[in-house]
Amino acid sequence: MGPAVIYILLALWAAGWLLAVRFRRPVMTVIADAPATVSIIIPARNEAHNLPKLLGSIASQSAKPIEILVVDDGSSDDTADIARQFGAKVITPPPLPDGWRGKTWACHQGARAARGEHLLFMDADTWFEPCGLERVLSIHHGGALAIAPYHAVRKIYEDLSLFFNICMTIGTIPNGLVGQFLLVNHNSYNLAGGHESVRGHILENFRLAEKFCAAGVPLRSITGMGLVSLRMYPHGPRDMLLGWTKGFAAGAGGTPAGSMLLAIAWISGLTVVPVLAFLTFNWPLSGAVCLLCSLQVAWVGRKLGSFGWLLMLLYPLPLLFFFATFGWSVMRSGKKVTWKGRVIDAD
Repeated sequence: MGPAVIYILLALWAAGWLLAVRFRRPVMTVIADAPATVSIIIPARNEAHNLPKLLGSIASQSAKPIEILVVDDGSSDDTADIARQFGAKVITPPPLPDGWRGKTWACHQGARAARGEHLLFMDADTWFEPCGLERVLSIHHGGALAIAPYHAVRKIYEDLSLFFNICMTIGTIPNGLVGQFLLVNHNSYNLAGGHESVRGHILENFRLAEKFCAAGVPLRSITGMGLVSLRMYPHGPRDMLLGWTKGFAAGAGGTPAGSMLLAIAWISGLTVVPVLAFLTFNWPLSGAVCLLCSLQVAWVGRKLGSFGWLLMLLYPLPLLFFFATFGWSVMRSGKKVTWKGRVIDAD
C-alpha cells in the first residue's frame, strides 16, 4: 500500500467526518411555558403492539398536546381500542382513494381534523424520551422541524440496518425532512399543500420538503438522541428487508447531490480498505487504516442508534448487507412491493 493510496484513503475517510458534523445536536433549553396548541397525529395500520409505548411516553411529558389523533388506517387488530384506552381520539378515514398512499391519506385526514396551531406527525413505532416533547418545542421556531429518531437496537440482525440509517440521515439532515417525525405550523402546512400534494409517494418526506421550500417555509432536520426514539423492524430479518426495499431507492434519488457525493466517497473508502488489507502484505499499516475506519463508523453509528460495538467494528458485514439490499431495491423500483398487507408500486 503506497503513499498515494494512503493519501487517497485518508481523503475518503475525511469525507465521513464532513458528513458526521451534521449530526451534532443544537443547544436546547427546556422552556417553562411550552406551546399548548399542538395536535399530535399518528397514522396507524395494525399498530396495536406499538401504540402503548408511544402513547404512554406522550402521557409522561409535562408539556401536553391539545389532542392526540390516531388515524386508524384499515387496521385488523386492536389499534383503535388501544388508542381509546390511552385517551386518544380515533379517526376512521374514508376508503383509500386511487392515487393515494395509506400513510399520506391518514396524515391528510388527521390534519383536516386537527385543532392545534402546530401539527406533530409521529409514526406509531416512535416514542418520546423523558422531557423529549418539551425539548423539541423549545427548539422549534416556526416552519417545519423533522427529527431522525434514535434507533433502539434490540436484536443482532437489526445492527445490519447501520448503513441504511446513516445514509437516510445523511439524505435529510440538516435541510430536509425525516419521515417518522414532523412538527410544523398548521398555516405553513396548508401553504405547502400538505400531504395532499405528495399523496402518491412512498417516501413522502422527500417530496414534502420540496413543497415546503417552494412555498418559502423554512425547514430543518436534527438527530433524535435523547428526544425521540424508535424500534425498526422488530419482527425479523424478512420484515427489515422488505421495509428497506420498499423505499430506499427512492430515498437515494431524493438525496442532495453534494451529500450524495460525500456519502459515495466515504462508503467507497470504507469498501476499499478491507479489500486492500487482504491484498497487501503490509499488515501493520493495513490494520491501522482498518481500525481508523472501524472507530469512525462506530462513532457515527452511536450518534444515530444503539448499534452493537462488535458489528460496527466489523463494519464490512452491515456494509455488504447494505449493498445487496440497495441493489435489490433498485431492481424493484417501479415494481410491486407488499407492505403491511397492501401491494404498492415501489416509486
